[in-house]
Amino acid sequence: MPTEILFRTHLILGYVAWLLCFGAYGLPWLRSMDRVAVQRAIATLHSFRFFGLVFILPGVVSPNLPADFAVFAAYGDFATGVLAMLALLAVRIRPLFWLFVVAFNLVGTVDLIVDYYDAIQVGLPAHAEWLGATYAIPIIYVPLLMITHIAAFYFLVRPQSEATRALVGEAAVS
Repeated sequence: MPTEILFRTHLILGYVAWLLCFGAYGLPWLRSMDRVAVQRAIATLHSFRFFGLVFILPGVVSPNLPADFAVFAAYGDFATGVLAMLALLAVRIRPLFWLFVVAFNLVGTVDLIVDYYDAIQVGLPAHAEWLGATYAIPIIYVPLLMITHIAAFYFLVRPQSEATRALVGEAAVS
């Protein structure tokens, strides 16, 4: 089977598996939380995006991996991870927390979309071997990141239910 077909199959199945998992476990869990807890959980996952710097680490990826792709992907992930960490650190200063939540989700979503575009432009699906040890990132990790960005935006614009507000109020009193 050609590399491009294997890569795209892996990528699609990565989304399918994460959507099934997220629908069965993640979404019900997040729906049971208040807005701040939801965004903290998502920010915690995205705070590990500093790992994207591995795309520019010599010896981990192929020297053939185009710098245009690698540098943007690395620093886009790094910026998203730092913004997610800042959101977590600012949780007690709500206006700042919400600013960082919106920022890391916008930066992270744009990063992933541009990475997909750049990957196609440089022919990455046909040359997946350029990713070396980082092959698992776009196949396993990126689908979860994109799904959780979409969930974060959903929970940002979704009105909080009365039941959730009541539960959060009871928890705050106890």
